[in-house]
Order: sequence, then structure tokens, then C-alpha cells
Amino acid sequence: MNSRRRNTPDIGIAKSDNESLAIIDSLNLIMADNLINKDDVVVITPNWVQPNEPKSGDIVGPESLRTIISFVKKNNPKRIVVATGSAGDSTTEVMKTVGYERIINEEKVEFIDLNRGPYTRVELNHNSPSSTYLNNIFNEMTFLISFAQLKIHNEATVTAAIKNVSLGWPSTEEHGHPKKNLGIHKDLHGFIRAMAEKIKIDLSILSGNPAMVGTGPHGGVPYYTGIVISGTDPVAVDTVGARLLGFKPQAVRYLWELDNLDIGTSDTERMNIKGLTLSEAEKAFSRAIYGREISLD
Repeated sequence: MNSRRRNTPDIGIAKSDNESLAIIDSLNLIMADNLINKDDVVVITPNWVQPNEPKSGDIVGPESLRTIISFVKKNNPKRIVVATGSAGDSTTEVMKTVGYERIINEEKVEFIDLNRGPYTRVELNHNSPSSTYLNNIFNEMTFLISFAQLKIHNEATVTAAIKNVSLGWPSTEEHGHPKKNLGIHKDLHGFIRAMAEKIKIDLSILSGNPAMVGTGPHGGVPYYTGIVISGTDPVAVDTVGARLLGFKPQAVRYLWELDNLDIGTSDTERMNIKGLTLSEAEKAFSRAIYGREISLD
């Protein structure tokens, strides 16, 4: 996976009280059904942290995961794999408690717990840790989808598509619960940047149904904003998500560094934004949460 499937920063911003409809609308805005082919091994990494209710904003919803699986199925890829590793409770416990296991079984797709092997060793452009084990699906996948809820994070600033993959893929067998034993959190932004250099995300889906504000990644306040952001450039998607939370790229160090490394763009003027404009999205988001319209520009 040396480069993303589509290297243009195409962004679709949709709004609906029905999360699944907003997901499909945002994907259609960027013509995402043209991204996947019949030879692909598609991996979907959803944001599973702990066994909580989706309405808490901690985790993605089971039915919204089904929506994404169904969207991928339309192009009849060779394999569809749901793969993630919970940093809190065991991944299988989260699956069973929240209802993901039922969706995966009903949709007849594969599941891989990224907290388990077999592994491949991957070198990172980072000091602590300088390498990590990743499940061997890393070498087999040809198309990666990150699906996350939008949240304020008390260390990473925001939880979005990039942080979801960067923290979901390292194994608890190596890094422990909650993946801190080998130093990931000594320089969390640097680690997220290093992982984003290594793992290319082809399609990012970021949901504000609900979004978590106040604090996070747990214990914040969830608000249903209706907004879903999808895109082909994870830096661009996360930049838009960060702006909705009130942060420009320099406030999220790993986004700023990834832009400087040309991994993606945080310049909104270079983004091909379809659907809601950035200003419309910011105003709708802030209106839903704060009761007043706020636009950073």
C-alpha cells in the first residue's frame, strides 16, 4: 500500500438525522463506489474502544457499520474484512456486547482481531516506539476504510480517521491495555504521524452522529449533529472534522506534520468539497451543540 487509491482530496459532507443516509450521501458525493474493484481485499477499521452504547459517542454504531459493509459489497471485492483492536476491553467482548458480531455474521464478512497475531514487524519513523507488530492483514489488504466517531481527545486533540487507525492497529499483546506499555503516549502525536506514514487510508468516514465534545475519548458529552464527512484524503477529512470541533490544523500537531510531509492536505482551499460547504457544516455543527452558529473563518 504505497499510495492511496485516489490521491485527490475529495470530501463529501452530508447531513441527515438518519446516520446511514448521511453516510451514503457523503460517499455518493465523492463517487466512492468507483474506488473499489473486484480484486480488492477491503479492510474496514471501525472505532471500537470499549463495550458502550453508540449513543455515548464512544464507538460507532452496528447498523452504520452494516451500511458501510453493504456499500462495499456493491463492487464485489475479493474479500471484505472488519479488522480492529480495542484498546480497552477485549475486542471480542466489545463485539458481542455492542452487537457488531451479529452484523458481521449476518453480512457474512470476515473479522480479524488486530490485537492478535500472526504479526509482521513494521519499522516506524519514530523514537518511542521505533517499530511495532501489526497483524499480517497489513500485508494482504489493498484498500483500507477508517470509520470513526468524531470526538475531542484529551491527548490527541481529536479522534478521527487517522487516530482511529493509528491506535486501533497496534496489538495489546505487545503494547498492553490501554496500549501504553511501550511508550505510545510519550509522544502520541508523533506516533500517530508515524503510523499514518506507514498505513495508507484509502477512504475515511467520520460521523458526528453523535459527536463527543467537552472532553474525550470517554466521558464527554455526545450531541447528534447529523453530519458525516467522507473523503479520499484522511488528512483533509480529519482537518474538516477538527474544524467542526473548533481546531485549525496547527492545533492538531500530527495533522500539521502530515501536511508538511505531503501525506495529505490540511489546506481547505485545495480540497474538493461537495455537499455542504465547510462554513455550512461548521454552522450546522455548532448550532446543534452550542445553540449558536460558529464559523472559524
